Amino acid sequence: MTAATQSKPRIRSVESVFQGRPATDGAGVKLTRIIGSPEINRLDPFLLFDVFESDQPGDYIAGFPPHPHRGFETVTYMLAGKMAHEDSAGHSGVVEAGGVQWMTAGRGIIHSEMPQQAAGLLRGVQLWINLPAQLKMSAPAYREFDARHMPVDVRAGSEARIIAGTSSAGHAGPVQGVITEPLFADVSLSPGGSFTEALPHDHSVILYVVAGSLEVGEVPLQARQLAVLGAGEVVQLIAGADGARVLLVAARSLHEPVARGGPFVMNTREEIQQAFADYSAGRLLDAPATNQE
Repeated sequence: MTAATQSKPRIRSVESVFQGRPATDGAGVKLTRIIGSPEINRLDPFLLFDVFESDQPGDYIAGFPPHPHRGFETVTYMLAGKMAHEDSAGHSGVVEAGGVQWMTAGRGIIHSEMPQQAAGLLRGVQLWINLPAQLKMSAPAYREFDARHMPVDVRAGSEARIIAGTSSAGHAGPVQGVITEPLFADVSLSPGGSFTEALPHDHSVILYVVAGSLEVGEVPLQARQLAVLGAGEVVQLIAGADGARVLLVAARSLHEPVARGGPFVMNTREEIQQAFADYSAGRLLDAPATNQE
């Protein structure tokens, strides 16, 4: 084997494909839970991946009234419709189609997410990304960007809107400086078009097919499927005859113990119990920041 062969980047293949399960959350919002379901509980550092999609306002209009979080980050990306947000740290806004809300719960935050109708259709995804132990009790933070802030990485046969991180072509999304070094891209492929992206070998990679069809390796993927990719350094997507739209998300694995209790994600059961005790006693928002870098 030559040195050139040894150093050739490995193309990631599809390890598994998931459809998710119907679920409800908040005040009865109907959604599909993919990561966080019995089929795939988590994929380090991803803790949850929900898809909400309906043209029936009764499925979602009651929204997600005020609720607490501690120990991780929530990412909401809108594909259609609007989501109004307000939290206990004084942040508020409305995320519209093509926009993202990136919230770091840290040591504690209480927030609400209330859908707003746009021609009756609501569609988007929410992803939970874990925080390492040294940042779980950090100060909460919030970032929101609309579609105008997303640079477009245009290539032959494809274009990618970069939401977080920086593409291999040097296009930097508005969300930067995240500890898990994520790349979050909304990739549109023309019929038969391809998209190739280099990613660190220690990153977990998922693909969610928004529309159309594509192949990764020899594995076909269809709309509303989530694929987990295996080891490698390169992702290569090839669209089907009708093209495709895909959310590509990658982030560095943390390799830390995970203890989970409803809206709280920590490293031990004792820390989860403390989070519930702090919330019950009204101390969640006042907990001291500890173990920060």
